[in-house]
Order: sequence, then structure tokens, then C-alpha cells
Amino acid sequence: MSKPRIIVTVNGDGTVSAETLDILGDRCLDYIAVLEDLVGGRVQSSAFTDDYTRQHHTAQEQQVNRDVDPA
Repeated sequence: MSKPRIIVTVNGDGTVSAETLDILGDRCLDYIAVLEDLVGGRVQSSAFTDDYTRQHHTAQEQQVNRDVDPA
């Protein structure tokens, strides 16, 4: 897996958008306060990326592997 990254974009109208990459599960939420402090503003909207569910799929795969007896 790649190192965690945050892409911050300042738009022409002065609004700022940010996206986390390779930060799995809800750990991305920890960065909201950091970003708000960085830009001196408040989050207007947010949405989870595919990385949010990627952690959950990994946990499910591990559970399945644990439940299967070796041949």
C-alpha cells in the first residue's frame, strides 16, 4: 500500500477541497480538524472514498480465511 496522502485544492472562487488517499476506514475523519485549522474554515460537506470500505473488505477476508480448515 502507498503512503497516506491528502490532496488539497484551492479553487478559483476561493473554496478549498481536499481528498485523502490510502487512509483506510474512518481514520480519514481524524484529518478533518487538521484541514479546518490549515485553511481557517469549516467543512461544508464530506463523503467517503473507496478507501473507507477497503479496510472493511480486508477484515472480512481475514475472517473467512480463519474459518476455513486447511486441506
